[in-house]
Amino acid sequence: MNMEIISEIDRNAALHPERIAYDYLGQQNTYGELKAASDAIAANITARYLDRKRPIMVYADQQFTTIAAFLGCVKAGHAYIPVDTHSPNERLTMIAEIAQPVLTIATAALSVELSMPIMSPTELAMCIQNPEQQPKVQLQPVSGDENFYIIFTSGTTGQPKGVQISSTNLRSFTDWMRDFKLPQQPRFLVQAPYSFDLSVMSLYPTLLAGGTLVVLPRAESENLGTMFKLLPSLHLDVWVSTPSFMAMCLLDNNFTAAHYPELKQIFFCGEELTNQLASTILERFPDVELYNTYGPTETTVAVTAVQITQALLQQYSRLPIGYAKADTTISLVTDAPAGTEGELLISGPSVSRGYINRPEKTAAVFSTQGGKRSYRSGDLGTIAADGLVFYHGRTDFQIKMNGYRIELEEVNHFLNASKYIKQGVAIPRYGADHKVKQLLAYIVPEAGALSGTQLTVAIKAELKQMMMAYMIPQRFVYRDQLPLTANDKVAIKALISEVNDHA
Repeated sequence: MNMEIISEIDRNAALHPERIAYDYLGQQNTYGELKAASDAIAANITARYLDRKRPIMVYADQQFTTIAAFLGCVKAGHAYIPVDTHSPNERLTMIAEIAQPVLTIATAALSVELSMPIMSPTELAMCIQNPEQQPKVQLQPVSGDENFYIIFTSGTTGQPKGVQISSTNLRSFTDWMRDFKLPQQPRFLVQAPYSFDLSVMSLYPTLLAGGTLVVLPRAESENLGTMFKLLPSLHLDVWVSTPSFMAMCLLDNNFTAAHYPELKQIFFCGEELTNQLASTILERFPDVELYNTYGPTETTVAVTAVQITQALLQQYSRLPIGYAKADTTISLVTDAPAGTEGELLISGPSVSRGYINRPEKTAAVFSTQGGKRSYRSGDLGTIAADGLVFYHGRTDFQIKMNGYRIELEEVNHFLNASKYIKQGVAIPRYGADHKVKQLLAYIVPEAGALSGTQLTVAIKAELKQMMMAYMIPQRFVYRDQLPLTANDKVAIKALISEVNDHA
């Protein structure tokens, strides 16, 4: 039987205290320092005699103290809720109201008052710097089906939902990540904010492997020139990001294997990977292992994967999202023959128990079937006879225009397959009657492509060869780049708001 995750990380610290666990722009912290810091935080929390069943909110930046706080919470028997320091005040207060945390650990100065005990940045620093001054207490870490962390996702009604991930859920995911034969003492990219569950794909596989978390801070990634200069110096061998973030990196002509000789594996999750983008990556990095993965936050980061090869690119114009991990079953909500489209149902030990303090929302999509937890994903897909899963879009990204039902993500697929388009998304424009009146395409053209009316005519002519006429956008808007969310996905909802605010 596997050790608990916390025990295994501490064992790495005991065996190799001098190894580098965290590298923030050259500021390095060892495994020994991580254990000492997290133990001190855990002792401080334990001595407060807080309700173990209630979580702790961590106002999280990307510094070393943040992951020390995460582990400290878990060692003290509490789940942690990562809330990014760039979050709006309204989101902080909303999360606090829903989750009812028993304490907030602030790694940076809070921008809003919260009605609960606060461990300030100064107190946190003093705790870490003076571990010998912390109370001598017996730690009882989170284990088994107890919540390990809670990540809040955006809700369709404006109310965020807190996805509860247990130690058992996380163990299922981290055990699966070992199947990819990660490099020895891997150097993983940490670019996603810790409030986004994609960050977990870097965080715990790295610490369990005794590797180094290499941070690309948000400020550096927001300036392309700065980022292009910094990235080669990070000496990464494992890359984790959304496809949209990789698309930004590919704007640098030096983003190639020659300038990143250590890079061995690339993992994508969080949004659809296009054939065009994957082709470009394998042209630049012909020897890299490129994996497309898929999984809602509710099922712990990712539950399917497939290695993208040249053969796969030639076989499928729209790439598969992979095969389910061994302990997980993916089926359709309604039984249907192989290849039939339906809503994906995910069952297995990495499926969450549900949303914290939201029983109605939990009951709507979570269930127990055959002794296994199951989750209705809201994602449309097909499953081939051999188990290979294909993603077709969201049930809530369907529109109806002129009597036709259109999948926006299917339109996106064809846009991104165009030789004239580097990146493109379809955006509906609504009328006063809330019906879709027009479909727009926001596009980043390929370098050297035609311009203006000529480009639009060429794109439409190409699209007519690939998709039904009623699916082709009526208007094309050209941009140098598309806006991204804080989690580095294309900000589709922001574009929808932009289009309809000016309708």
